[in-house]
Amino acid sequence: MSESASAAAIGFARRWLLPRSVLSGMLCVLAAFAIGALLIAAIGRDPVLAYLSLFEASLGSTNGLAETAIRTVPLAFCGIGIALAFRAGVFNVGAEGQLFIGGVAAAWMGLQLGGQPQWLVLPAMALAAAVAGAGWSAIAGVLKLKFRADELITTIMLNYIAIYFVGYLLHGPLQDPGSPLARTARLAAEARLPMLLEGTRLHAGLLLVVVVAIVAQVFLWRSVAGFRLRAVGHNARAAENTGMNVKAALWTGFLICGALSGLAGFSEVAGVQRRMIENLSPGFGYTAIIVALLGQTNPLGVLAAAVLFAALQIGSTTMESAAGVPSALTTVIQALVVLLLIGQNALPRLFRRRAVVGS
Repeated sequence: MSESASAAAIGFARRWLLPRSVLSGMLCVLAAFAIGALLIAAIGRDPVLAYLSLFEASLGSTNGLAETAIRTVPLAFCGIGIALAFRAGVFNVGAEGQLFIGGVAAAWMGLQLGGQPQWLVLPAMALAAAVAGAGWSAIAGVLKLKFRADELITTIMLNYIAIYFVGYLLHGPLQDPGSPLARTARLAAEARLPMLLEGTRLHAGLLLVVVVAIVAQVFLWRSVAGFRLRAVGHNARAAENTGMNVKAALWTGFLICGALSGLAGFSEVAGVQRRMIENLSPGFGYTAIIVALLGQTNPLGVLAAAVLFAALQIGSTTMESAAGVPSALTTVIQALVVLLLIGQNALPRLFRRRAVVGS
């Protein structure tokens, strides 16, 4: 094979089979698991047994797979939204609050439309959740574009406001009158997502998030609007000089993140809880930031990363009971993935610098 043909083959493999960004993410995950294994061994436990029990619980049975898929849905919704916002240069970390706002909007709409056909109720609930989440994210957009407020700060603060505001609603106007708990009344059958697998809790939200991931992938890489989004995120000043509407791209980042995070709330309300509850999310919006980074802000990569993190979360309890390893180790592994992702570009430079100094 000629040198040019070999180069072309290698280029094709890197671009389509195993892109460098995907390879680096995989290496970060493997390195995090390796460090985790050392920590497990350091406390006198068997790393192989621990990891086998973790993944057997999350991926080794029908119910385990179903629970992992259920956890994947909100992580992927929020992660894809965050990834698209990051692509636009918008550091929106408010998915947690947007999820809560979307969830309460979906529950309210479902209660209002009780008795109507399912084909009407579910789309209305999804639309209400998406609009509410986008509207909540738009507050940070206004603060950034009108007053130049840093969206990292505003979206974080809006998370707390959203969570406490929803708590007020569930303790007051929207509280189920027949229950002392902070939750809405139970949704009727027509306001619940259909089950996909009998005997499990797996709901149709999984199909919806897969469709969203594919559409987002096409939008980001095969549409003019997606190109503009990436161009603005890469260099806003250069994009503006070419005539692109930078503000429109930034607004797109804010609104898409809010809408998809709102859909995460809808999927939890209509598919899992079947009502709005005060502790709807155990931190999906925050974990989704790691998921978006691990997926290299690529929608399909984010979906794959969401599956991994869902498996870690589902299997952590079994790992603790079967191997005697604290379930908090999964949080340590997630943090290690972030640190390695952040440092992956700095390490080669550090090694090259040491080589130069040594020579």
